[in-house]
Amino acid sequence: MNGLWILLLLIFISALPVLVVLIWIRVRRFPIGLPWFLLALLGGALSLGIAAILQSLFPQIDEATISALLFKIFIQVALTEELGRLGVFALLLGLARRFGKDSGTITPAFGAVTGLIAGLGFAVIETAMYGVGDFRIALIRAVTAAPLHGACGTRIGIAVSHFKDAPGLALGRFLYAVGIHGMYNFMVISPGIPQVFPVLIAFTVLLSSIQLIRYSKKEPGT
Repeated sequence: MNGLWILLLLIFISALPVLVVLIWIRVRRFPIGLPWFLLALLGGALSLGIAAILQSLFPQIDEATISALLFKIFIQVALTEELGRLGVFALLLGLARRFGKDSGTITPAFGAVTGLIAGLGFAVIETAMYGVGDFRIALIRAVTAAPLHGACGTRIGIAVSHFKDAPGLALGRFLYAVGIHGMYNFMVISPGIPQVFPVLIAFTVLLSSIQLIRYSKKEPGT
């Protein structure tokens, strides 16, 4: 199997959760149509580009020390990617409030599901980029990046939804997303850490995100 087919296989694996979530949305009857679903996926891809621009503003960092490595993982990578996600989600939910078509009632649950979808779009593009470089990391990310970014996106979506009425909660969700994102990245690139741990982190936070979405649907006024 040549490099191109390996890359396509990795993209296919990382894209499978997109179909699963689309089916889940239909079964749970979330007020999200296919046009909004595709727009959210596109927004996820766009947030990756914004993050790349933000990361390019940082100078080259010598990763010889643990402090420098942690700065790169948590600030230069995790923080910038979540900021890019935050900006795109704010735009998406702003469009939903402005036009209201195909978006249903704008609630924390709606924001959370939109974030979940966009996170999956982010993960597919990112896996393709890693597939060109380190195959080992790309293989791990093909299985785990989608649930991880979906989980982060869920929390950013909730953060944007609560930005005006509960800024403390919004900040907490944002910082949580940055934290689990950085922890995941650290475990993926650390050779001494068994790779089962990033898998456990990714799927654990994804399951907790589903619970967050269910809880958001039950909140008063949603």
